Amino acid sequence: MSTEFETILLEIDPVDRVATITLNRPDRLNAFDRTMCEEVERAWHTVKLDDKVNAVVVRAAGDRAFSAGLDIKKPYGQPASVWHHDDPGEALSPKWQKMWKPVICAVHGLCTAGAFYFVNEADIVICSTEATFFDSHVSAGLVSALEPVGLMRRVGLGDTLRMALMGNDERVGAETALRIGLVTEVVERDRLWARAHEIAATVAAKPPAATQGTVKAIWESLDKPYRAALDQGLIYTRLGNPIGTAQLADERNGAAPQRVPTEPRIR
Repeated sequence: MSTEFETILLEIDPVDRVATITLNRPDRLNAFDRTMCEEVERAWHTVKLDDKVNAVVVRAAGDRAFSAGLDIKKPYGQPASVWHHDDPGEALSPKWQKMWKPVICAVHGLCTAGAFYFVNEADIVICSTEATFFDSHVSAGLVSALEPVGLMRRVGLGDTLRMALMGNDERVGAETALRIGLVTEVVERDRLWARAHEIAATVAAKPPAATQGTVKAIWESLDKPYRAALDQGLIYTRLGNPIGTAQLADERNGAAPQRVPTEPRIR
């Protein structure tokens, strides 16, 4: 099943229970404009509420780039008041949208600047052998202040600062990306999309209460002190484990799985 958008493609495989979001502006190196941001945000909400979807793949059309970040050749359309400007990353990032279904990001070609919004909040990132990561902000005279916040959670302070400060003058290739933990697997370009779907389908086959609770617990722990994170994680196991084990039993018995609460309420 596919849903029509202007700047992205959204396809849902009801058999594997995997949704695929494809950035679809290859003529602009899949750079995002306000339309794409709004459509990606709508896609996150669509898959979040679709019980036929247990995992999501994010990938990009064309041969040259995963994404070149914000499309600087057209105005983004911020309001006149600087105090009401919004960050495009809020729309592009699944965790901003409280979308806790596992996200697998498949990167090929160039991945720079605002493209890290997709990478930073993916749960599993893989790339093709020719993928190249870099942060172009300072080379364009711009402060790199937003994407590095998420990147530090994935690769640490040292590699984040090196990428942010070197700008266009240093490109992180696939093998280096694997070494520093930016990605977890490197495959040939012609295998990238299939491999991403394989990983997503493997995750999607698990009880969704277990996978979504795991994503939510781990990501939310990053914003909390150690002991508070453990305490909250314990609550999530109490909430999610009975649902997840029931879903597993239903799956084995051929029954329809129970619906996963998207936002468990803590009292």
